[in-house]
Amino acid sequence: MAISKTNNPALILIDIQKGFDDIEYWGGERNNLDAETNAAEILKLWRENNLPIFHIQHCSSNPKSLLNENNAGNAFKDLVKPTEDEIVIKKNVNSAFIGTNLKEQLDNANIETLVILGLTTDHCVSTTTRMAGNFGCKTFVVSDATATFNKKGIDGQDFSAELIHQTALASLNNEFANVVKTDFILQNIK
Repeated sequence: MAISKTNNPALILIDIQKGFDDIEYWGGERNNLDAETNAAEILKLWRENNLPIFHIQHCSSNPKSLLNENNAGNAFKDLVKPTEDEIVIKKNVNSAFIGTNLKEQLDNANIETLVILGLTTDHCVSTTTRMAGNFGCKTFVVSDATATFNKKGIDGQDFSAELIHQTALASLNNEFANVVKTDFILQNIK
Protein backbone atom coordinates (compact mmCIF):
# COMPACT_ATOMS: atom_id res chain seq x y z
CA MET A 1 0.00 0.00 0.00
CA ALA A 2 2.42 2.67 -1.22
CA ILE A 3 1.52 6.33 -1.41
CA SER A 4 2.26 7.38 -4.96
CA LYS A 5 4.04 10.70 -5.47
CA THR A 6 2.31 10.90 -8.85
CA ASN A 7 -1.01 11.25 -6.99
CA ASN A 8 0.32 14.46 -5.41
CA PRO A 9 -0.47 13.44 -1.80
CA ALA A 10 -0.90 16.35 0.58
CA LEU A 11 0.61 16.54 4.03
CA ILE A 12 -1.80 18.11 6.54
CA LEU A 13 -0.02 19.24 9.72
CA ILE A 14 -2.66 20.07 12.30
CA ASP A 15 -2.15 22.56 15.13
CA ILE A 16 1.50 21.84 15.95
CA GLN A 17 1.64 25.01 18.02
CA LYS A 18 3.64 26.19 21.01
CA GLY A 19 0.57 26.50 23.24
CA PHE A 20 0.45 22.69 23.46
CA ASP A 21 3.79 22.70 25.31
CA ASP A 22 1.93 23.70 28.48
CA ILE A 23 0.89 20.18 29.47
CA GLU A 24 -0.68 21.28 32.76
CA TYR A 25 -3.04 23.65 30.92
CA TRP A 26 -4.36 20.79 28.78
CA GLY A 27 -4.83 18.19 31.52
CA GLY A 28 -1.47 17.34 33.09
CA GLU A 29 -0.45 14.33 31.00
CA ARG A 30 0.51 13.96 27.35
CA ASN A 31 1.39 10.88 25.34
CA ASN A 32 3.73 10.42 22.40
CA LEU A 33 6.38 13.03 23.22
CA ASP A 34 8.18 12.27 19.94
CA ALA A 35 5.19 13.25 17.79
CA GLU A 36 6.70 16.56 16.69
CA THR A 37 10.04 14.94 15.83
CA ASN A 38 8.24 12.37 13.69
CA ALA A 39 6.15 15.11 12.07
CA ALA A 40 9.36 16.99 11.23
CA GLU A 41 10.80 13.87 9.53
CA ILE A 42 7.71 13.51 7.38
CA LEU A 43 7.67 17.24 6.60
CA LYS A 44 11.31 16.99 5.46
CA LEU A 45 10.38 14.16 3.09
CA TRP A 46 7.48 16.19 1.65
CA ARG A 47 9.74 19.20 1.13
CA GLU A 48 12.44 17.08 -0.55
CA ASN A 49 9.85 15.66 -2.95
CA ASN A 50 8.15 19.01 -3.59
CA LEU A 51 4.77 17.63 -2.51
CA PRO A 52 1.87 19.81 -1.28
CA ILE A 53 1.96 20.88 2.37
CA PHE A 54 -0.82 22.48 4.40
CA HIS A 55 -0.11 23.84 7.87
CA ILE A 56 -3.30 24.13 9.92
CA GLN A 57 -3.26 26.70 12.71
CA HIS A 58 -5.87 26.77 15.44
CA CYS A 59 -6.80 30.37 16.25
CA SER A 60 -9.09 30.13 19.24
CA SER A 61 -11.78 32.78 19.56
CA ASN A 62 -11.34 32.58 23.34
CA PRO A 63 -8.97 35.43 24.32
CA LYS A 64 -7.72 33.40 27.32
CA SER A 65 -6.80 30.34 25.23
CA LEU A 66 -3.11 29.65 24.67
CA LEU A 67 -4.03 29.20 21.00
CA ASN A 68 -5.61 32.64 20.59
CA GLU A 69 -3.82 34.69 17.91
CA ASN A 70 -2.85 37.33 20.49
CA ASN A 71 -1.01 34.77 22.61
CA ALA A 72 2.51 33.44 22.01
CA GLY A 73 1.18 29.88 22.11
CA ASN A 74 -0.54 30.43 18.77
CA ALA A 75 2.83 30.23 16.97
CA PHE A 76 3.91 27.06 15.19
CA LYS A 77 6.55 24.94 16.90
CA ASP A 78 10.00 25.55 15.45
CA LEU A 79 10.48 21.90 14.33
CA VAL A 80 7.66 22.23 11.79
CA LYS A 81 7.50 25.97 11.19
CA PRO A 82 6.13 26.73 7.71
CA THR A 83 8.39 28.21 5.07
CA GLU A 84 7.24 31.33 3.22
CA ASP A 85 5.93 29.33 0.25
CA GLU A 86 3.93 26.81 2.29
CA ILE A 87 0.20 27.23 2.80
CA VAL A 88 -1.11 28.15 6.24
CA ILE A 89 -4.81 27.68 6.91
CA LYS A 90 -6.27 29.27 10.03
CA LYS A 91 -9.27 27.73 11.73
CA ASN A 92 -11.21 28.29 14.94
CA VAL A 93 -13.08 24.98 15.20
CA ASN A 94 -11.93 21.34 15.34
CA SER A 95 -12.15 20.61 11.62
CA ALA A 96 -9.64 22.09 9.18
CA PHE A 97 -12.42 22.00 6.59
CA ILE A 98 -15.00 24.17 8.37
CA GLY A 99 -14.74 27.92 7.83
CA THR A 100 -11.65 27.50 5.61
CA ASN A 101 -10.88 26.96 1.95
CA LEU A 102 -8.95 23.71 2.50
CA LYS A 103 -11.42 21.56 0.53
CA GLU A 104 -11.42 24.05 -2.34
CA GLN A 105 -7.62 24.12 -2.45
CA LEU A 106 -7.42 20.32 -2.44
CA ASP A 107 -10.05 20.08 -5.20
CA ASN A 108 -8.34 22.75 -7.32
CA ALA A 109 -5.05 20.83 -7.09
CA ASN A 110 -6.77 17.46 -7.75
CA ILE A 111 -5.49 16.13 -4.44
CA GLU A 112 -7.30 13.02 -3.22
CA THR A 113 -4.66 11.47 -0.93
CA LEU A 114 -4.03 13.05 2.48
CA VAL A 115 -1.48 12.28 5.18
CA ILE A 116 -2.68 13.79 8.46
CA LEU A 117 -0.71 14.30 11.65
CA GLY A 118 -0.56 16.74 14.55
CA LEU A 119 -2.39 17.72 17.70
CA THR A 120 -4.60 16.56 19.24
CA THR A 121 -5.51 13.03 18.21
CA ASP A 122 -9.03 13.03 19.63
CA HIS A 123 -10.01 16.56 18.67
CA CYS A 124 -8.74 18.33 15.55
CA VAL A 125 -6.91 15.35 14.03
CA SER A 126 -9.95 13.12 14.44
CA THR A 127 -12.50 15.68 13.27
CA THR A 128 -10.47 16.63 10.19
CA THR A 129 -9.82 12.96 9.37
CA ARG A 130 -13.49 12.06 9.64
CA MET A 131 -14.44 14.85 7.25
CA ALA A 132 -11.66 13.89 4.82
CA GLY A 133 -12.93 10.31 4.82
CA ASN A 134 -16.49 11.50 4.27
CA PHE A 135 -15.29 13.64 1.35
CA GLY A 136 -13.89 10.46 -0.22
CA CYS A 137 -10.21 11.22 0.26
CA LYS A 138 -7.70 8.36 0.59
CA THR A 139 -6.56 9.33 4.06
CA PHE A 140 -3.68 8.22 6.26
CA VAL A 141 -3.26 9.22 9.91
CA VAL A 142 0.24 8.89 11.35
CA SER A 143 -0.22 7.47 14.85
CA ASP A 144 3.25 8.30 16.19
CA ALA A 145 3.17 11.82 14.72
CA THR A 146 0.00 12.65 16.64
CA ALA A 147 -0.55 13.07 20.37
CA THR A 148 -3.12 14.08 22.93
CA PHE A 149 -3.72 14.74 26.60
CA ASN A 150 -5.50 12.94 29.43
CA LYS A 151 -9.22 13.55 29.97
CA LYS A 152 -11.76 13.45 32.78
CA GLY A 153 -14.77 11.25 32.10
CA ILE A 154 -18.36 12.33 32.64
CA ASP A 155 -18.36 10.64 36.04
CA GLY A 156 -14.99 12.10 37.02
CA GLN A 157 -12.93 9.07 36.08
CA ASP A 158 -9.38 9.67 34.79
CA PHE A 159 -8.53 8.50 31.28
CA SER A 160 -4.84 8.47 30.36
CA ALA A 161 -3.54 10.33 27.34
CA GLU A 162 -2.44 7.04 25.78
CA LEU A 163 -5.90 5.51 26.22
CA ILE A 164 -7.56 8.58 24.67
CA HIS A 165 -5.03 8.47 21.79
CA GLN A 166 -5.47 4.75 21.09
CA THR A 167 -9.26 4.91 21.31
CA ALA A 168 -9.41 7.86 18.91
CA LEU A 169 -7.15 6.06 16.42
CA ALA A 170 -9.18 2.84 16.72
CA SER A 171 -12.33 4.79 15.86
CA LEU A 172 -10.68 6.19 12.71
CA ASN A 173 -8.86 3.11 11.43
CA ASN A 174 -10.41 1.32 8.44
CA GLU A 175 -13.47 3.56 8.66
CA PHE A 176 -12.24 7.07 7.85
CA ALA A 177 -8.52 6.43 7.29
CA ASN A 178 -5.65 4.00 7.40
CA VAL A 179 -3.73 4.50 10.65
CA VAL A 180 0.00 4.04 10.03
CA LYS A 181 3.34 4.92 11.63
CA THR A 182 6.06 7.31 10.55
CA ASP A 183 8.25 4.49 9.23
CA PHE A 184 5.42 3.37 6.94
CA ILE A 185 5.17 6.85 5.46
CA LEU A 186 8.95 7.24 5.06
CA GLN A 187 9.26 3.83 3.38
CA ASN A 188 6.16 3.94 1.20
CA ILE A 189 6.32 7.23 -0.66
CA LYS A 190 7.06 5.92 -4.15
